[in-house]
Amino acid sequence: MDFSLTKGAKDFIDDARIEKLLSQKEDAGKVKSVLEKSLEKQALTLDETAALLVVESPELKETVYEAARKLKREIYGNRIVLFAPLYIGNHCINDCRYCGFRRSLKSAVRRTLSDEELVQEVKELEREGHKRLILVYGESPEYSPEFIAHTVNVVYSTREGHGEIRRVNINAAPLDKEGFRIVKEAGIGTYQIFQETYNKQAYAKYHPANTRKADYLWRLDAMDRAFEAGCDDMGIGALFGLYHWRFEVMGLVSHALHLQQRYQVGPHTISFPRIQPAHGLDLDLEYQTTDEEFKQLVAVLRLAVPYTGLIMTARESASVRDAVMQFGVSQIDAGTRLEIGAYHEKMSNKGMQDLEKEQFQIADNRTLDEVITWLMEQDFIPSFCTSCYRIGRTGEHFMEYAIPGFIGKYCTPNALLTLSEYLMDYASPRCRQEGKRLIESELAKMEDSPIKQQLCDRLKDLAENGTRDRLF
Repeated sequence: MDFSLTKGAKDFIDDARIEKLLSQKEDAGKVKSVLEKSLEKQALTLDETAALLVVESPELKETVYEAARKLKREIYGNRIVLFAPLYIGNHCINDCRYCGFRRSLKSAVRRTLSDEELVQEVKELEREGHKRLILVYGESPEYSPEFIAHTVNVVYSTREGHGEIRRVNINAAPLDKEGFRIVKEAGIGTYQIFQETYNKQAYAKYHPANTRKADYLWRLDAMDRAFEAGCDDMGIGALFGLYHWRFEVMGLVSHALHLQQRYQVGPHTISFPRIQPAHGLDLDLEYQTTDEEFKQLVAVLRLAVPYTGLIMTARESASVRDAVMQFGVSQIDAGTRLEIGAYHEKMSNKGMQDLEKEQFQIADNRTLDEVITWLMEQDFIPSFCTSCYRIGRTGEHFMEYAIPGFIGKYCTPNALLTLSEYLMDYASPRCRQEGKRLIESELAKMEDSPIKQQLCDRLKDLAENGTRDRLF
């Protein structure tokens, strides 16, 4: 395959225009107008996004944060969706300067899970209570579309007790259209590809020539190829710290607007990980993103792309996650282990990680049960819901639900049902007690309606008869 010739690809990242828009001065009147538009659940233009990104005064920032909190509550309610990453293999032909899996790092320990080891990993995750996974692969010829599809089928077919994985997402290399079709047929959820950095000079700096990943446009065009191959559930992201954080937010919004305009469907999720220490990493990173900047970028992303889920990973510490959750985050990972085979081999990320076997360092080492308890103590509803994907509310259909705010109407009941399953099957006594309080509180807030009655009936059926996987 010739990665230098991406026929029909469009370079929709206008570096010069982005830099010009980011040179504008803070304008309180313009910010007010932009926030009014966003709170009507309309996606923002690049100019409007830039107006929020250049805000520096504390008072105006707080206005932005409050708008993000309000929009998040109106669209997503107080749900937080939970998942776990599962690393399948770390062989890689790329040489990204910031990555612990880069090919030139000879001290990295390489491994690919066998089918038997994959089954063991999935069973252990199911014993912990997980229902949603993202499978992660290095970029290597051995991780072909057929291989990815095979591992997805292994995961879906693995059961342990009441456990089952109901949604498998993918984080892997960009594929051609036929490759995306093969993986789609395996029944995946979201296919996630990060551009890493949208700035072309920074991209060339960190991705050496003569590697697959060196082709900026091949990677940028991946979501287009996926949509044209029939995938309508895509995730984009940037690795913050490789270039200025404001530019990366503008790149993400440019990407979302391009997909919305061309396919009438924006990205299902946006991720915004900050670069973390990795084995063999010795870089002078002049663009590291501070905690305050991180908080602002999350709020602006929520306001700019109101219909898109925002994912915050365990790269961030518990304290940082606590600080920014309210500004628009809708998904987080929990109980995360990055070493291949770490779940069933009982390798723990508590304390020191073995970075020779892992891609990067994580900061939130809490177990799934601890994270669920923490969320409920803050009155968030931990959710393992997968109903939209299995019913077919994806792509353009998902947008129909997300933009008017219907998610809160249907997803809160689904979240409470999946939380109740977790509490019954896996929770610690403290978690179970906190869950009982939260569910009673949520039911008390719901208006009487047929949906509320159905929810109460299903919760009772679960408690008395053990009937699981009831969904709206």
